[in-house]
Formats: sequence, structure tokens, C-alpha cells
Amino acid sequence: MNAAAETLEFQSEAHQLFQLMIHSVYSDKDTFLRELVSNAADALDKLRLEALRDENLPADVSDLHIAVEIDPENRTLTVRDNGIGMSRADVIALIGTIAKSGTAELRKRLAEAADPAASQALIGRFGIGFYASFMVADQVTLLTRPAGSGEGTRWESAGDGTYTVETAENLPQGTSVVLQLKPEDADDGLFDYTSAPKIKQIVKKYSDFVAWPIRMAGGAEAETVNSMKALWARPAGDVTADEYNEFYQQTAHDWNTPLETIRLQAEGTFEYQALLFLPRQAPFDLFLRERKRGVQLYVQRVFIMDDCAALMPEYLRFVKGVVDAQDLPLNVSREILQQDRQVQLIRRRLVKKILSTVKTMMSADPDKYETFWNEFGRAVKEGLLDDVENRSAILGICSFASTNDPERPTSLSDYVARMKEGQEHIYYLTGESRRGVENSPHLEAFQAKGFEVLVLTDPIDEMWVDAVRVFDDKQFRSVARGEIAFDAGPGAEQEAEFSGLLTWLTTSLSEHVKEVRLSSRLTKSPACVVGDTGDITPTLEKMYRATGREMPQIKRILELNPGHPLVSGLRDAFAGKGDDQVLAETAELLYGLALLAEGGELGDPARFTELLAAHLQKNLPMAQ
Repeated sequence: MNAAAETLEFQSEAHQLFQLMIHSVYSDKDTFLRELVSNAADALDKLRLEALRDENLPADVSDLHIAVEIDPENRTLTVRDNGIGMSRADVIALIGTIAKSGTAELRKRLAEAADPAASQALIGRFGIGFYASFMVADQVTLLTRPAGSGEGTRWESAGDGTYTVETAENLPQGTSVVLQLKPEDADDGLFDYTSAPKIKQIVKKYSDFVAWPIRMAGGAEAETVNSMKALWARPAGDVTADEYNEFYQQTAHDWNTPLETIRLQAEGTFEYQALLFLPRQAPFDLFLRERKRGVQLYVQRVFIMDDCAALMPEYLRFVKGVVDAQDLPLNVSREILQQDRQVQLIRRRLVKKILSTVKTMMSADPDKYETFWNEFGRAVKEGLLDDVENRSAILGICSFASTNDPERPTSLSDYVARMKEGQEHIYYLTGESRRGVENSPHLEAFQAKGFEVLVLTDPIDEMWVDAVRVFDDKQFRSVARGEIAFDAGPGAEQEAEFSGLLTWLTTSLSEHVKEVRLSSRLTKSPACVVGDTGDITPTLEKMYRATGREMPQIKRILELNPGHPLVSGLRDAFAGKGDDQVLAETAELLYGLALLAEGGELGDPARFTELLAAHLQKNLPMAQ
């Protein structure tokens, strides 16, 4: 490794983000210290865990702590830990690169943020808290030596787009961040970060629950200025709402307060404590492949890992918090966690508690529930596919748009309570937009009879409706698949009148459809295209093809409205032995109109346009 000093530049996009963040984002400067203390605590956690895994690690773990030192004369503030430390390569990769993923997304979101509070809410999600230091410092120096290594590294930057990295000798184990504080803050008591009372106040506000001692020089010996009390281990009655909020903001790196706080404690054959939070706002990466998920795992208050996926299913990936298990081994691995029976039981109980909490929220605080569902409903519905055990409970907390009220979604329980006399099924229609679904000809007969239909427009809706068959003994039924048997449907006499036309159309359109039949679901439109009961929807078919999955051609069924003048006219023309070419073109146009009416795609738009233009021209009155 080259030990010489290097001067490097931040990546161009990262540099733009760097400047934007420094000058525009933080309105509460105090939070820089929270970010540095949080990083230091992570370094101590990692060293403690590494020492447990490797008994021969040559590192001192006898007095792990965080030190905050102020020097009013030289106007410096130092945050020091004796944790895991970093190598030169680590420094360049982790400190020299801002927001390794999501940089462009953050820049976009910052540009769209209407106020400083909205901007602040984005910081913790992108992992750039270290750079908040430049809100209060003209220069930042980082000195670090990895535990078990003799070679240290010095990193320094003035926030001007470059940084230097060089080898440093005789450094203690761990990391020190030295801030050369801005001179303009010296005369402002609110931002005098060389004031011991000010620093203690910030630590108490933001870092009181850090499990490691945070020490400040004072008198004969250093004073520990945080309580180090694990919030989840204290009796619920002894914890205030503000303490919960502060703990959530610290652990979740979120500027908002949590939407809901959930506590669990289990005793008996295995013991654990859990403190979970439902966020108020979905993270930007909720649906990104690279996202992290899961809660923090502790064993006997010893930090084990962030984002313990084994404790939380994918569809609840937004849940934040801590689980502290008493009986797991301290050197447990992610692979072992996936198979551990105790972890599986904890996970099962956590999931049931979260779902029951949301269920209670639906009735006790509808506004809070609405916020939850708007932010996380799409993710929760993934559980209808992945979590068969809790499928009924998940259905119970779902809300869906419906034709009953265009402004407010409905629960399935409320839908069932409103079902018309004689209605046997829960009707739904999937589509790409609410407007497209509401204008679909498939709804005509249902609207005429006053039957409520669920309007399902999320991509996940296309999949779960085929996996979930029943709610409250009522079957889910698509209004765009299978036959609909309404009382006012075609009778035997109409079937006889149209039989010849239907047979001819089935043959004429055989390239596109597998059957042409009379419809019970149309009242205004001339025709619609429907699927057989077991067919997948066209939208789902497109989704599969977009992922590169090969799909066989699925022919659907063309249904005709026998009461529509266009259809009855076509019947009469066919019975009167009209021109074969005109009949065939009219049949093709009728099928194309049905496709367009449901938002489908024409196989040959140019031919459809040509045919339509020719037919319109024939029916225009000739100029005199």
C-alpha cells in the first residue's frame, strides 16, 4: 500500500451533493454531534463483537468508551472512540465517498424539499451524517488505527471538494474526529460548541441511550454524561413519549417522530425484549433492491447486528427498533439466525404484535391508520403472497379503493357489511389507474345493479388476488374474468338470434380470441374483452414479459352487448348476407374498440386506424 500522502477529489456528483447538504440542509446544527457519537458507538459495537468472535484479536477491550473533548482556546472539538478503527482503504471507501448509493435520488429529493424540516428528514436515510460536521467546522481531521494493526491513517478536508489521506504514526486504537470550529459561531451562545454545558445538553438530548459511556473532561476525572440505560429494559411507565421519540430518531436516523411505538416482553422458556416503531414516512428505498431491512439485534444488551432480516419479514421491512434476546450466543451469525428456532418464534410473535397494533389503529385512530396505509400499504400487501400463516390478519388491516366512495378507501370488513342482498362475491377489477378502471366497460352492469367493486391499481394487486381466494367466507371475483350470470342476461331467444353471428365471429377473429359470446356485464358499451376464470390478466402478462419471462399467447373472450345498435346492426347485416369484407372489417374494429375501452394495446394500430378512417369516410354525408 502506498504510504505517501494523497490529495483526492470527491466524485463530481458527490461533490455537488456535499455542497448542497452543507449549505442547505441542516437547520439544527446540534445534530452534527449526534451523528459523530452514533458513528463512534457503532465502532465500539463492532470491536466488541469482533473480540467475541476472535479471542486472539490483539485489541484492548477493557474500557471501551467515547470521549468528547473541547479546547476553547484553539476552538476545536474532538470526538474520540477506542473502537474498531479503519484502515487506509476503509477511510477512502467510507469517508472519502459521500452517499455511495442513492446520491442522485437524494439530490432530487433535496431540490424538491419545500423547507428545511423536509430537507432534514432526508439525511439519515442516505448515510451522510458525518458530513454535518462541516456545518460547524472549517476543517475536519480524522485520525484512525484499526484494532489489532499498528498502522494509522490521517484524513483531512476543508469541505472544498478535495481531501488528503496519509499514513500517521503512533495513533491509539480507534478513531478521533477533530473539528476546527467556525469562528463566527464563537459569539453565538446557541452554537458555541466549546461550551461544556452546551455539549452536555446535546449529548443528553440525542445520545443519552447510547450503551457506551460518553465522557467529558471535568475536574479530577472525566465525567460520564449519558445514562446508558437501555430504553427497552426500563418499565414502560418510566419512559416518556419524548424519550421514545429521541430513541427512535437516533436508531432509525429519522428526523420525524414515530407514528406508533410497540413494546413486547417475553419470559419463560426463552426471554426477549423488543421496542419497535412504525415510521411516519416511508424511506426512499422501500422498493429498491439494495435496501436494508430488519431491526437491530442485541444479546444481553450486547449489540450483535443492524438490520437483522431473520427477525422481520420482507413485507414489514420498514419497521424499526431493537430486539434484545437473552439466550442467543453472542457470536451468532446471520446464517444461524435463519435456522434458529428461538429466532423464528420471536419473529412470529413480533409479526402478530405489529399486525394487531395496526388493526387496533384502524378503529382507534383512523387518521393515523390512513397515514400508515398510504405510506406502507403497498409493502404490507406483499405479505398476502409471502406470509400464508398471517394472511387473514393482513387482509384484516388492508384498505382498498372502491366504487362506493371515490374519496375514501374501504376495509374488506366494511365492504362485506355493505354487500347487496343476494350478492355472493367480493368483486374487484385490476388496472393501471383508478380512472382507467372506473371507465372500464366491465363495470357497467355492476354499477347498474349497485354492486360495489374494489378498484385495485397497485402492481402487487395483480398477484395477490389470484393467491387469496376468500375473505370472511366470501370469494374474490374479478369482474373481467369468467361469466357473470345476472338476471337480466341474454335469454335463450337472444342466444338463438345471435348464434350464427357468434359462430362466424369466433372463426373470423380466431387469431385474437378463443370465443365470442353474448354478455351479461354490458349496459352501454358494444363489446368488451374478458378472460377465462383461470387466465392471468393482461397487465400481469405484461409485467412478466417486462422481466424477460417467456409467456404463451393467451387468447381471451370477446363479449357482445346484444342491446347495442352496433351489435344488433352487425347481426342484421350478417343475416342479410352483407358484404363479407365489410363484415370482417367491422368485426375487427369491434374487437379493437373493446381492447381500447379496457386500456389494452392494439396488435396493429396502423391497420386499425386505416380501417376506422375508411369506415368513417363511408358514413360521412356527401357534399352537395
